[in-house]
Amino acid sequence: MNSETSRTWYVYLLECRGGSIYTGIAVDVEARFRAHCEGRGARYTRAYPPIRILARFAHPDRSAASRAEAAIKRLDARRKWLLAGTSDTDAVPPERPVEAG
Repeated sequence: MNSETSRTWYVYLLECRGGSIYTGIAVDVEARFRAHCEGRGARYTRAYPPIRILARFAHPDRSAASRAEAAIKRLDARRKWLLAGTSDTDAVPPERPVEAG
């Protein structure tokens, strides 16, 4: 088993400037967030800098995290905000109230 599969990987959601959500994977979410903030992350977060970590979800390996990331990226914005509310980070933006249903 190599080091990529023997440690916990996380899918994370970031709130970005303009109210969008960026989804990615990392072993160390805080370090990856700092990289995004410093312009060393994804092209998207260079254009829309992150404001905060909305959510993180643990997965047993990189493969599982990548599959979850792909599924989350297929969600519309409303569902991503709802998903962010199920993480260990409570984050629903006040300008976008979540409605039941």
